[in-house]
Amino acid sequence: MASTDKKDQPKIKVYWLNESRAQRLIWLLEELHLDYETAIFYRDKDMMAPPELQEIHPLGKAPIVTIQSPSINNGEKPLVLAESGFIMQYLTEHFAKSSPNPTLIPQRWKPGQEGQLGGETESYLRYQYFLHYPEGSLQPSLLVSIVLDIMKSNKMPFPVRPITSFVASKFFSAFVIPHINTDLAFLEKQLETAPDGGGYICGSHLTPADILLTFPLQLTKDRIGKVDASIHAKYPKLWAYLERLKGEEGYKRADRRIEEAEKADKCGGKK
Repeated sequence: MASTDKKDQPKIKVYWLNESRAQRLIWLLEELHLDYETAIFYRDKDMMAPPELQEIHPLGKAPIVTIQSPSINNGEKPLVLAESGFIMQYLTEHFAKSSPNPTLIPQRWKPGQEGQLGGETESYLRYQYFLHYPEGSLQPSLLVSIVLDIMKSNKMPFPVRPITSFVASKFFSAFVIPHINTDLAFLEKQLETAPDGGGYICGSHLTPADILLTFPLQLTKDRIGKVDASIHAKYPKLWAYLERLKGEEGYKRADRRIEEAEKADKCGGKK
C-alpha cells in the first residue's frame, strides 16, 4: 500500500472505472509511494461509464485524478486531471524525484549538452514519445476492433447482422490486423534496441511509459490474439516484457488495492 512521511502531501483521489485504463494510475501512485483515495465506479450493461463521472470532469471518462492542496486555488477546489498520459506526466514531474523511485523519469540531458537542441538522452526521448504513443497510435486500432465486434454481435438488428458481420470481418482483416502487426513489430524492435541494456521500453528502469503500455498490450494479446493467434509466436520479446511488467511489485500492489476497494464498495452498495 502506498505511504509517505510527508505531512504536507496533497490529498490525491483517483476515480476508478472497471475495465478501463484507470488501473495504470493506481500502479503509478504505488511506484511513487503516495497516499491516495479511490472512488470506485462501474460500467452499465452497455459498457458506458456512469453519468456521475461527468460531475468530476465534463467528458465523464476514467481515469480522473483530483489533487487538493492549500497551494491549489487557495485550497478551495481541487485540481482536476484527465487523460492518462497527462496525469502520469504531471504526477511524475511533481513527485518522482522525492519518491523512493527517482528513476521513474530518465535522465534528460547528455553530459555537457544541457539545454541544447538534440541534447536529450535516448532514454528521455523515448520516455516522452511513449507517454503519447499508447493512446495516439496503438489504442485506436483496438478501438476499431471493438466497434467491429459490435457490428457482428446481437446488438445489431437480426435482418442486417449477416451483412454487418461480413463487412466487419473484411475490415478487420484488411485494416486492423495489418495495423496491429505494424505496431507490434515496432515495439518488438524498440525492446531489442532499448538503451542501457534494456529490460524496459526506455532503458534499464521502469518508467510511466511502461505502465501506460500494459493496458493496450494486454488488450491486444487477448482480443486480437483470438482472431490472429500468430501474434503470440511472432513477438516473443514483447509478450515476455508484458509478463515481466505484470510481475512488478507495484503492479501487484495496485491489483490488491483495487480488490480491497471493490470489496469495501460492494459492501456499501455499487455506484
